[in-house]
Formats: sequence, C-alpha cells, structure tokens
Amino acid sequence: MRFSPRGAMIALAALCLALSAGAGDSTAGFVGSFRWTMDDDAFGGLSAIEMSDDGSQITVIGDRSAYLTARITRKNGRIVGVEATRPALLRAPNGKRAAGDSEGLAIRGDRLYVSFEGPARVMSIDSELRAHPLPSVPAFATYPGNSGFEALAIDAKGRLLTLPERSGALLRAFPVWRFDGQRWTQPYEIPRRGGFLVVGADVGPDGRLYLLEREFTGFGFLSRVRRFDMTDDALSNETELLSSSVFQFDNLEGIAVWRDDTGEIRLTMVSDDNFNPLQKTELVEFRVPETLASRGETP
Repeated sequence: MRFSPRGAMIALAALCLALSAGAGDSTAGFVGSFRWTMDDDAFGGLSAIEMSDDGSQITVIGDRSAYLTARITRKNGRIVGVEATRPALLRAPNGKRAAGDSEGLAIRGDRLYVSFEGPARVMSIDSELRAHPLPSVPAFATYPGNSGFEALAIDAKGRLLTLPERSGALLRAFPVWRFDGQRWTQPYEIPRRGGFLVVGADVGPDGRLYLLEREFTGFGFLSRVRRFDMTDDALSNETELLSSSVFQFDNLEGIAVWRDDTGEIRLTMVSDDNFNPLQKTELVEFRVPETLASRGETP
C-alpha cells in the first residue's frame, strides 16, 4: 500500500479526536470490568452471554461454536474472579462439529438456543450439545453471510427474538423476528441510529428489550446500549443507556440483563477478542439507576 501523507494526517487527527472523547456518555453507571483469560486454544471469540438470576453464573458461546459456563466471584459488587469449565464444541445432529459463526445465545429452562451469522439461522441445542435447526423463512436467506443473526433473546412468553447485524441501508430500520415455537413473524422494527450495528440483545427481568450495538471507527470500537418498552406488537420509549468512547472497552458483543440483590438492573457484557492477541476478552458491567429501572424514565 502506498504511503499517503494526507491520509496519515487525517488518520492522526481522527486518532486525536478519539483519544479526546473521554469516557463516553452513560446514563447507566459503570460498575467495573474484568479481563478474562484461560489457557485453552478454544477459548476466545466470545460473542454472547447469559446470566443466572442471582448473577453468580454465566453461560457464553464463542463464534467458533465453543460453549462454556463459569462461576463469578464478586467483591463490593465488582467481578474479581471467574472459574470456568473447559470449552465444549457444539455438534451437528450427526456428531460432527457444528458450523461456526455462532453469535447469539438464549436459554429457556434446560434448552439452549443459538443464532448464527451466515447463513442466518437459529438452532436449538440439546443436552448433548447437538444443534438442531429451527424452521426458517425466505427472508433469512437475503441477509449477507457476515451480517446475519448476531443477537438472540427470549421474551417473557418464552418466544425467541432475533435480528440481523445490518439493516441493509443506513436509514433502514432493523427487522426483529419472533418465533413462537411454530412460525416466525416480524412484529417489530428498531430504528437505526448512525453507523452502529446490532451485536447483542436480551429481555430484562423488567420485560424490556435491551439492544447492544457496536461501531468500528478504524482505530477501536464504540459500544451503545438502547432499551425499549415492549408489548406484543410494538416497541416504544427508546432510551439510550450508555455510549462508550473509543478504547474505553474492547469489542463488546454479548449482553445479559439481570437484577442484583439490591433490586437494581445490571448489564453484563462480554467482548469478542477475535482470537487476536492485540485484543482481550473482558466482562464489563453497568448498573441502571433505579429511577430508570423502575419507571422507564427517559434521561
């Protein structure tokens, strides 16, 4: 690649702007972050997370179909330790390793569900970690191979919710698909705001939909969390809970929403290091202020 002095000056200016961006704009309160390491070649690329009701255990999925659980240790409300099982690989019904691009995770009872990016699909995972495809619809085949179902959640009625990473155009809303156990419908759309793309979602104990989004600036990652009130046929009361600055966090891709022992809503997020030694796996937690958590007030 030819060196361009003008390009270098533009890049340097952009970097300076990014470094001056501060700690981001967050209505939710930052609790802490924890760098998670493990001596296992299969560990990494974590793209989705689920949290137990009491916040003591997590289940995560990597983008190469690796699954593991871990017990969390906290001190003064902050994560200080993670004790994890060794990663286990999801399998196809014939026993072979399931295809990669696993991006979203949701749990209902003892059943796991995983969404995949390309081709866009959702699978049910049995107790032996064998993946069984759920029905599909023609629209799923229209999503580009690297922009399929990054996010997966389960609503209060036990229905799966998923949406693609990209909407297809900067001003086009993200379609939200819902599976009731028999068929898919598209009851919702989420407005696209700027260059952010969908990477994770969860339905909190308050019945609201929480959306984790990411934007890559060329130097680092920006993360944003939006929340929506949800009925059977509409999303409303859009609220931006946090927006990070470049270099504040790594590549946050998974989000779990739960209520801690003080009654406050917590957001726990996990980063995908892309198996890149220059990146890191980290768990990041925020606390939603009680006024927002209980009454859904817009800041």
